[in-house]
Amino acid sequence: MIAYQTAAPGAALVKVESATPEPKGTEVLIQTVACGVCHSDIHLHDGVFDLGQDKKLEVGREGMVLGHEIFGEVVALGPEAEGVSVGDRRVVYPWIGCGDCSVCHRGEEHLCTPGRALGAVMPGGFSDHVIVPHPRYLLDKGDISDSLAATYACSGLTAYSALKKLGELGKGDELVIIGAGGVGMMAIQIAISAFKIDPIVVDIDESKLTAARELGVSRTYDSSDRQTSKEIRKLTGGVFAVIDFVGAESSVNYGLSTLRKGGTIVIVGLYGGVLSVPLPFIPMMARVIQGSFVGTLAEMRELMELVKAGKVEPIQIQERPMSEAYEALVDLKAGKVSGRQVLMRA
Repeated sequence: MIAYQTAAPGAALVKVESATPEPKGTEVLIQTVACGVCHSDIHLHDGVFDLGQDKKLEVGREGMVLGHEIFGEVVALGPEAEGVSVGDRRVVYPWIGCGDCSVCHRGEEHLCTPGRALGAVMPGGFSDHVIVPHPRYLLDKGDISDSLAATYACSGLTAYSALKKLGELGKGDELVIIGAGGVGMMAIQIAISAFKIDPIVVDIDESKLTAARELGVSRTYDSSDRQTSKEIRKLTGGVFAVIDFVGAESSVNYGLSTLRKGGTIVIVGLYGGVLSVPLPFIPMMARVIQGSFVGTLAEMRELMELVKAGKVEPIQIQERPMSEAYEALVDLKAGKVSGRQVLMRA
């Protein structure tokens, strides 16, 4: 099989040819049809997360096969694999845990450390074949396109799980979505079509705000102008919730400045930095600061049912050949991508 592996941090991916693995036990061998390209891939490719104050978290290593938004075709089964057949085409849930710890037993495999996440811990979809540990991680896509289906394994799931953390919004409860990139645009689509929420959307890029308006968003703001947070507070009296798909110091502080008392900010993005909040303000303002990391297998199943029922509008997809995996990472890092890039099998 052919895989595109990491070398030195930030360097071009290396094309490596090796024997195609054979599935054992409950394993399923998937031939990759489509694989989305995510900002998390950038961090793993660069090898670090920015922790602020000149501190870095080293996460990369040589020989990684990135890519966790995987859609593929079943080509071989281990002797104990049941529930799928050769020829089935499935979306892969990649956030796989060890299966034995208390976290996994709670149904929160995505929070298992270190776990067996495809494209992060185990080889992922920047390859023409992927081993999936069990058929339960394979989900039907319905009638949607192959490339769109791949994106629900991360950007779709991440957006859906973050929105679910807010609970049901009541009359007058407003939501601000920060960041209209790939995941943010997915969140906008899901918020409007599945949750019937009219979000306020902010970004520093006018072209992304224009794209959000084309989706039906009625209120957009340029977050590079800090005065716009005051405009949002004046308009709403302070919002009920913020979901930050950027996760930078500036974006989180912007989000906090729009919240009402008792409001919630859900931080999803991993851009990096440090948040400094006076501790008395947390109880005095009764605000909730919550992290959200991808989502559970159960949430993935819920999302795919919504997708198959036509309740989630599709996002913009840019298809590229798998051989352009490195170029796709470079373009995403440079901010040249609207919607989601998906690498396709030749």
